Amino acid sequence: MATKRYQRDLKELEARRRRGMRMLARGVPQAEVARACGVSRQTAMTWQRRLDADPQAWRRRPLGRPGVFDAKQRARLRKLLLQGAVVNGFPTELWTLRRVATLIEREFGHAFSISYVWQVLRDLGFSAQRPVGRASQRDAVAIRDWKEKRWPALKKRPT
Repeated sequence: MATKRYQRDLKELEARRRRGMRMLARGVPQAEVARACGVSRQTAMTWQRRLDADPQAWRRRPLGRPGVFDAKQRARLRKLLLQGAVVNGFPTELWTLRRVATLIEREFGHAFSISYVWQVLRDLGFSAQRPVGRASQRDAVAIRDWKEKRWPALKKRPT
């Protein structure tokens, strides 16, 4: 599925194409249609060829590939991601784009580019996040003691 903005753009392009093809069907010259619709003359010529081949071509759906994921698959992917990376067979809880791509390929049989995986994740409402970088041997008690006792002793005092 495309993003909402992408879907809106497709609808605008579809409306422009339909308007131009209706103008051509009424006999408006290609150059005038191109200017009115804000497209190149080549595009207007392509629309004219389609109309010549099929007078009802302006009623057809827009070109382009349909989305690969349907609503059920997206819901399932979201559920899998929320379960965590370890549950899905990865060694740590960190989700990376490569891991999500691997999960999608394993569960749904679709191989996607990393950039498309990011688009799918954004569409599902996920955002980029990084884990807090802390040492595994971090000692919170020692840090607190240092801040409360040692740091004040080292800090320069106004005279």
